[in-house]
Amino acid sequence: MIQMGEFKVHRVRFFDYMPSAIRSMAFNSHTERLAVARADGAVEIFNFADNYFQEKVIAGRDGRSIEALCWVGRRLFSAGLEGEITEYDLENLRPRYSIEAYGGPIWTISSNSQGTLLAAGCEDGTVKMFEILEDRIQFQTNLSRQKGRIISLSWHPSGAQIAAGMMDMIKIFDSETGQATHRLLVDRGVGTSKSREVVVWSVAFLNDHTIISGDSAGKVQIWDGLTGTLISTHLVTKWDVLVLAISQDESSVIAGTSEGTVVQFQFLPSTVGQQDKFWVQTRTFKNHSHDVRALVHTDTAVVSGGMDTQLVVRPLLDKVEKNTQESALHKIAFPHRNLVSCAKKAGLLLFQFPDHLELWRLGESDRNGTPGESLPVKRKPEKLIQLKIKGEDHICCSALSPCGSWLAYATVAAVRLYRLQLSSSNVSIQKVSKLPRELKSVHQLCFSSDSCRLFASSSFSSVVVVALDQTDCKYLHTLKHKSGSKQPIHILSPSEDGQWLATANTDCEIHVFNLRKMKLHCSVPAYSSCPTAVSIHPTSGNLVSVHADQQIFEFSLKQKEYSVWSRQLQRQGLHPLWLQRDTPVTQITFNPNNPAHIMLHDVFMFCIIDQSLPLPEAKSKFYNQRILRSLPEPQRLRESHAFKACKNFQHLLSVNLLEDLSLVVVERPLVDIVCQLPAPVRQKLFAT
Repeated sequence: MIQMGEFKVHRVRFFDYMPSAIRSMAFNSHTERLAVARADGAVEIFNFADNYFQEKVIAGRDGRSIEALCWVGRRLFSAGLEGEITEYDLENLRPRYSIEAYGGPIWTISSNSQGTLLAAGCEDGTVKMFEILEDRIQFQTNLSRQKGRIISLSWHPSGAQIAAGMMDMIKIFDSETGQATHRLLVDRGVGTSKSREVVVWSVAFLNDHTIISGDSAGKVQIWDGLTGTLISTHLVTKWDVLVLAISQDESSVIAGTSEGTVVQFQFLPSTVGQQDKFWVQTRTFKNHSHDVRALVHTDTAVVSGGMDTQLVVRPLLDKVEKNTQESALHKIAFPHRNLVSCAKKAGLLLFQFPDHLELWRLGESDRNGTPGESLPVKRKPEKLIQLKIKGEDHICCSALSPCGSWLAYATVAAVRLYRLQLSSSNVSIQKVSKLPRELKSVHQLCFSSDSCRLFASSSFSSVVVVALDQTDCKYLHTLKHKSGSKQPIHILSPSEDGQWLATANTDCEIHVFNLRKMKLHCSVPAYSSCPTAVSIHPTSGNLVSVHADQQIFEFSLKQKEYSVWSRQLQRQGLHPLWLQRDTPVTQITFNPNNPAHIMLHDVFMFCIIDQSLPLPEAKSKFYNQRILRSLPEPQRLRESHAFKACKNFQHLLSVNLLEDLSLVVVERPLVDIVCQLPAPVRQKLFAT
């Protein structure tokens, strides 16, 4: 524990959160949504039009290995080594259905540009064609069977041909007849064992019938797809080229390697004024420590991910305006949602992992100190329970009641509720056997402040309300709004007095329900950016929301309009340093001792907004509070403004205020995650 200003702070670093490696990505340029598949089978959707906000997460499951993702319109498909193609329900955040391909493990899937056919490359040497129907896919035909597995696929934009990367070769098929028309033999490379097969990990088929391939011998090769001849070879690494991505105008290609580099090639004339163009290696980016397994080439950026678990958005500086937010490098290392629940009346923390939950009791100190001083711990933190879930489905959400007596979690298949009984020496946990049948397809869970109700966001953007007593639970009501949105609710926020429940969905809507009347009270005026955190002030009853574009609003539930402070903030505008932050605020809380204080945090900063102080001017400095306190008093008064930032913590996952007004800060330093990664498979040594 440490002392920080008026607060005692529990610095928690025993949440061993470990993100999963990125295996595949697919970008939908029409909706500007990036789908990311993780090694644990989870799928995440990022909105690139809304500050790269992670708006949806579909939990993984044991044994689900996703090798490829593919958008067809607004529909998302995946395939993997279990041999099935899965379509996802993006409104209910679950697989819609899975269909067996009967070709063994599936290494790749790709749809034609017309959106009518989905091709799957299989272990048994077949390329299987599925017709894309309105509500499902249906097997249509096999292309002529080959002797080796199909590793990579790429359709010609016309849909008439499809290129398949294999071992030691690329085959070009006529998609109408199913017959192979060309065989392109891939050289095993200089200095490699002639007995070692070359894996063609990735292929790209361009409009002018150029084929570009990346292989396990470290080569990017350019082929003429009409004649089947090799045009040029570029050795970019001693190890593997694992993935390729092409820009929409086909003027640029990027290659991801197992050294952690991304190499760019551009289609350029060799000299100024010359008509003939050639593929030229132009840039190398090094933003990863491990294999780059997934790549996307947007109009303005290179998006990459791999074994080091981080999603990196690297702007191409010739495509964006320099020294703007769009030109900044973005690294997304942590989820944009809460994996920590806090029982603020009991001093307990619940940590959510994919396949289990951990319940911890916080440590105690009986001393106060000076700011920054470490306090002696009277009782150490203690892990009370590790709850392993049953079944293969991973946890999608969890919650701990404020009193610490109830614990709930949900998977796509079921909801589980447990009664906890704690004493100083032991803990007992009892499963509630009978739950209301309305508790299904749950995306978020939350308890009321008096721990007597459980709220569960369900399908069609509705909320199921359940009453809790000593041993069981009873269905009370389903809260519904009238907007017609079917998008999932990702935020549930009940008021302290038990009167209100605020909900936010990924259609950027915020609805507030009256829990005494069990009906909709009001809807906050629509705003274009998705809410990332919402909370209701315990004394004023105002709703505070922060959005993916970093804007802050305060809405009066009594007057059903924005507050005076909120309108002033919008007129003056937020400080540039606040708007330039690239991680979203994920939590808002309030200090009962000081109603003017709004407390919030993102990954890098804990901030108190003091509504009694003037808003910062555009030229004001954002001092860390320790530095501000050290300034001479006249300067300190001059530099003081409403936004009090603290950057003393490393990579914040959660900040909560306990009933005794001590802060619980859950940190997960990125260096601790990096230390737990496996050693890089291929590491470039100095001067080699």
